[in-house]
Amino acid sequence: MAIGIDDIDESQAPLLDHLIELRGRLVRCIIALVIGFGIGLYFANEVYGFLVRPLEAAFPPGEGTLIYTKLYEAFFVQLKVALFAGFFLTFPIIANQLWAFVAPGLYANEKRAFLPFLFATPILFGAGAALAYYIVMPTAFRWFIGFEGVTGGVKLEALPAAGEYLSLVMQFILAFGISFLLPVLLLLLNRAGIVNRQQLAGARRYVIVLVFALSAIVTPPDPGSQLILAVPLLLLFEGSLLIMRFGERKAAKPDPA
Repeated sequence: MAIGIDDIDESQAPLLDHLIELRGRLVRCIIALVIGFGIGLYFANEVYGFLVRPLEAAFPPGEGTLIYTKLYEAFFVQLKVALFAGFFLTFPIIANQLWAFVAPGLYANEKRAFLPFLFATPILFGAGAALAYYIVMPTAFRWFIGFEGVTGGVKLEALPAAGEYLSLVMQFILAFGISFLLPVLLLLLNRAGIVNRQQLAGARRYVIVLVFALSAIVTPPDPGSQLILAVPLLLLFEGSLLIMRFGERKAAKPDPA
């Protein structure tokens, strides 16, 4: 059947409306991120001081030192800290704009199915980031600093650079935070019908290998931090299977109506 010019115009109108709405929401996200960056830049020293505490605790009292070997390094560290803090400050706004754009196209039952994942995402990410900050980083830094001493008659001393330390901290926090979103990914795939619980349970041995491989890639090369990431991920995987089991039992119950 031939498509007329009027049909093409009518099909383009909703698309243009969606693109205009998307542009408006992206502009709001960028404005929020710029404001968050400004707030983060104002409190950059306090934020960086908070990020430095695990390293300070790993050194003997009064011996911790951060250096910068490039004249501009300290300035760019301030900018990175501000952007890092600004993103965390504005993430709820960005998530809200994303939800406001997607929600009108969902049915009521789809909204009810998607909302728990929307709330679980920042909670799980925060749990992973907290695990990295309060447990993994102090343990790893103490292990790294333990190599200080005298080697072959030469004094070996840890003098971490400010920029490299910030990159390492961000790697820890983002790696653990994103990894803790594994249940959200698995449950979304299950809700979409892409995978089921039996398939995931049958692939458990491969999942264990992949989890340990991922832990080795995203964490520094010390066995402690790799193990601290791998064990919670395996527990989250098993917890996802348990939630799927409960969902299957609930779906299998006959409707009282």
